[in-house]
Amino acid sequence: MLSRVPFPPQAIFFDLDGTLLDSLPGIEFSIEQAFASCGLTKQNINLKHLIGPPIRNILAGCAHDVTDAQLYQLEVAFRRSYDSEGWQKTLHFPGSTEALRELRVLNIPLFVVSNKPGHISLEILKRESILSLFTAVVTRDSMVPPFASKAAMMAHLLREFRLDSDHCIMVGDTAEDADAAAAMLVSFILMTHGYGDVPASSHSPVALRLNSFWELLPALIKEPAQ
Repeated sequence: MLSRVPFPPQAIFFDLDGTLLDSLPGIEFSIEQAFASCGLTKQNINLKHLIGPPIRNILAGCAHDVTDAQLYQLEVAFRRSYDSEGWQKTLHFPGSTEALRELRVLNIPLFVVSNKPGHISLEILKRESILSLFTAVVTRDSMVPPFASKAAMMAHLLREFRLDSDHCIMVGDTAEDADAAAAMLVSFILMTHGYGDVPASSHSPVALRLNSFWELLPALIKEPAQ
């Protein structure tokens, strides 16, 4: 069933960065601010290929030969910038809001699973007036201690809402998203407008590859469960 898309699905899980949200402008802005304020040199690197994991991992990928203490300072500086200005530069990918509203009209429960901090995730979703469309928003810091992975977040939601993984869908843009879906036996849809990719050689199956959210509902209707 992993290679097929159930319709109507019992629930749909959405990643945020690179899937629903174009977070690159805000993250890039705050990373530049962090390196400048810490007096450190940032590598000339394409951030698009780093976004997805927790910010500490992203900063480590941008830095050159930094100590753990310097990496901590970078993370603090990034949070200060992002929590005040950076997050406000976030954009929604075209068609995402409309797709979410159409899915809710069909009474399909929608969930967020994201590495993004919870308070910023909620602020962005509130600003766009779409927070109410989600049954639950789960991020790494939704629990103490934090969730170890997106698979753990999904496992929590599957238990909490008594969902059948065979009848759920995960929509994301990275191999991490695909791996989490595969681990939970959930069908995976890749949004190719995002920051990552899932190669054809991957052990984690991709049921559909879509270029935009305008394609989502038509693709679901066209791909009934077998």
